[in-house]
Amino acid sequence: MAKPRIFVSSTCYDLGLLRSELRPFITNMGYEPIMSDYSDILYDPRSHTHVSCINEVGNCDLLVLILGQRFGGAAIDSALECVNFEELSKRSSSAAVFEGSPKFSITQLEVLKAIENSIPIYAFVDDKVYHDHLVYEKNKHDVDLVQRIKFPSMQKNETAKYIFEFINYLTHRVHNNSIVPFSRLEDIRSNLVSQWSQLYQRLLLEDRTRSSEVKRYQDFSERLEDLKAVVLASISTPDLRDIAKGAVQFRHLITFICALQMKDHLKVLKKSATWEEMLKNARVVSEKITESGTGLFKRSGIYLVLDDGTFYQCQYAINYFESLKEQWREFCKLQAKIRDAISEALIDEVEETRFSPVIYRGIQLDEYLSEESEPKIVVDVAPGIKWN
Repeated sequence: MAKPRIFVSSTCYDLGLLRSELRPFITNMGYEPIMSDYSDILYDPRSHTHVSCINEVGNCDLLVLILGQRFGGAAIDSALECVNFEELSKRSSSAAVFEGSPKFSITQLEVLKAIENSIPIYAFVDDKVYHDHLVYEKNKHDVDLVQRIKFPSMQKNETAKYIFEFINYLTHRVHNNSIVPFSRLEDIRSNLVSQWSQLYQRLLLEDRTRSSEVKRYQDFSERLEDLKAVVLASISTPDLRDIAKGAVQFRHLITFICALQMKDHLKVLKKSATWEEMLKNARVVSEKITESGTGLFKRSGIYLVLDDGTFYQCQYAINYFESLKEQWREFCKLQAKIRDAISEALIDEVEETRFSPVIYRGIQLDEYLSEESEPKIVVDVAPGIKWN
């Protein structure tokens, strides 16, 4: 039977007793604890144990973080490479932990990996550490003073800054930013029981609400289909029926074409041509795709490059843009009089639409991409059109 996997992240040396008591609590809740000190993690012999711990986080459903007086072992370089710090710095309004010469423990990297993977985190901090964190916050702008302060809760005073700024990062996130002080195990257990029970109740409520919304949507869709059927049935002339169906089917295609700069959109729509010939009327010589980011944050962009190097930026997913090409081929197969009627019926409506799926950029594509903060891989997906 599948069980929720709970990754327990903390230093082991000072919190070993607490971890040993937390393990049966999680098991008795019906969940599966994942703890490095109990051989729950696969230590791949081909990689460092730090990397194995970070990789295991992505296989879990929740993460319980316990922050104590120790910083723990500093993460090695290969472990640091497992985390996207640039993306994570955007997840909180307090990102000082990433500035200067940042130092991260393996425990902190486990938590950052959970954040990167959008895994819910339940964070607990020793109340003595929490109190000293407040002292740090009051005085941190006076660097000399902070360096002289001896924080009683810290095993090593030189690691205090890294622990306290990590707490700041967690508490200043846009969501999932709760941190609960604790003085004994029962504080953690009672909080987790309450939080997990409330979460389960909320999920049940949302499931009921979603089911109701889906049913209402299905009812609305069925009524819309019924209305469309009535309208089509009321059209006695076959040509008018085909025109009505075509107007629905090709509305987005015509919206796209009208967003391109052409001398006469209607003339192009009425002329049976290939996709490349249609784009040539808009001076488009090539189609390019850019890819940026990695993993969950991988993104793509579509650009239509003109003969002068400027370009259109398309607000479409790649798959949908490809489907427009197929729609164009189907549109060109229609009888000329039906295609003409659909074009004339839709072109005025499209010109009044405020939203444009295509944005013209009056600069060179290479220049535009070089100004972007993220590096992009550019792929030419269509051969350029040769001009005389």
